[in-house]
Amino acid sequence: MATVGIALQGGRPRRGRPGRTGVRLTRRGRLVLLVVLLALVGVVGVFVAASTGEAATPAGPAPTIVVQPGDTLWSIAARYAPGPDPFGTIEQIRQLNGLDGYTVHAGETLVLPAVRS
Repeated sequence: MATVGIALQGGRPRRGRPGRTGVRLTRRGRLVLLVVLLALVGVVGVFVAASTGEAATPAGPAPTIVVQPGDTLWSIAARYAPGPDPFGTIEQIRQLNGLDGYTVHAGETLVLPAVRS
């Protein structure tokens, strides 16, 4: 046979809702909960603010160039976006213009990637 116990508080049976135990937060517990919630809101705020930074594209028509005799994708990329490594610019030019290879011909008009400042 099972024994049923009654919780006593100060010698008398506890009153309240039967079968339900309440959660009581101490002052320290409330402070910890507040800090966790503020940290969560801060992290969400950082992600929201960071994702809007690249959402806008530059206004205006995309820059274009007419390929001159002797031009290569490398020379165009180096002239348009000078830097130590023009590979990224070359790939963007190829994607924008639907180029399968790396050969361009004099007289072709190429769309160049927009410069972000």
